[in-house]
Amino acid sequence: MASVSGKTDPVVLRITAADVIEALSAGLRDFQALPLYGLAVGAFYAAGGLIVVLSATAFGMSYLAYPLAAGFALLGPFAAIFLYDVSRRRERGEAIELRDIWSTLRSRSEVGWMAFVSIFVFVMWMYQVRFLMALFLGLHASFASLHEFINVVTTTNEGLVFLAVGNIEGAVLSLILFSLTVISFPLLLERDVDFVTAMITSVRAVVMSPVPMIGWAACIVVLLLVSALPFFTGLLVTLPVLGHTTWHLYRRIVAPVVAM
Repeated sequence: MASVSGKTDPVVLRITAADVIEALSAGLRDFQALPLYGLAVGAFYAAGGLIVVLSATAFGMSYLAYPLAAGFALLGPFAAIFLYDVSRRRERGEAIELRDIWSTLRSRSEVGWMAFVSIFVFVMWMYQVRFLMALFLGLHASFASLHEFINVVTTTNEGLVFLAVGNIEGAVLSLILFSLTVISFPLLLERDVDFVTAMITSVRAVVMSPVPMIGWAACIVVLLLVSALPFFTGLLVTLPVLGHTTWHLYRRIVAPVVAM
């Protein structure tokens, strides 16, 4: 099968839950071996999430804290791209230098397009939140505080419907983005393929192994959301472990190139 660039498409392998567990173990070992890289990326990501939420609060939109935090989790795969290269270099026994990693990332122009896809889905998520608020809570829905917003959505029929529909739509968007990106970023980092081929390969991986892949997606969502609760501090560890794990999962999903 040929890709849109005329090159052979990556070969996708079926995986099991055992592969996910083994990838997670390998990701933990990477983090333990090189914790400073993971903590630095986790701190940067956590700080970004905190700034986004505090900015909403400063503009009198603290009621958007939950959807912003949930939506920010969608950017995790892109935020962890630095860690994919750390795991790749450690796997190969190569020296791990910031200069070399940055040079590799800069040379992968297709990664920028994948980042655009992630940000686009995040923007769509926030637009649909505002649309649902207008639909169920009123066209000019606004709340003085997060407490007032929580009280409305948990004690009124309209609020409960808003919560239900919003979470269902959020789950659908998360699954779509997960399917498009779960191995796209590692693939673009390792091979010279275009971002469309990377997304198609990622979707194929989910379709071929739906149970373990969707189970992994659910674990990611839960871990990121729980980690975001204590002012995003849990992301200092959660994000790097998930990032390293993603690389090792990719290595189990995409068959290595066979030299001719």
